[in-house]
Amino acid sequence: MPRPAYRDDRGAAVVEFVLVSILLVACFLGVVQLGLVLHVRNTLVACAAEGARYAANADRSPADGAAHAQQLIRASLTDSFAADVRGSLTTVGGAPAVQVEVHAPLPVVGVFGPTGSLVVRGHALDEDAL
Repeated sequence: MPRPAYRDDRGAAVVEFVLVSILLVACFLGVVQLGLVLHVRNTLVACAAEGARYAANADRSPADGAAHAQQLIRASLTDSFAADVRGSLTTVGGAPAVQVEVHAPLPVVGVFGPTGSLVVRGHALDEDAL
């Protein structure tokens, strides 16, 4: 005797697989995107800090540090992230310091999708002023 139609669950596994797969792919892409954002941010922070350390050396200017940070960013990421890098003199805890500030696009949806804005700063004590 055949089972009633309302209790027939043939094909339910296919639908369940598709729905679960969509959720898993979305979670995976979210984790990959988070990794990309953190990679870009950490790379920019490291480049800004290295640029500030370079500018803090004797006989160097904040512009030298900004140029060095730009060079590092271009080597690590792409030219679009190095478009707006500034160096300036500042004080940190009452001590003279050099600041390198990087304004860069933050990849919100993949590398080629819409972008946000990210500002990172690197500081180092100025050897010339000490």
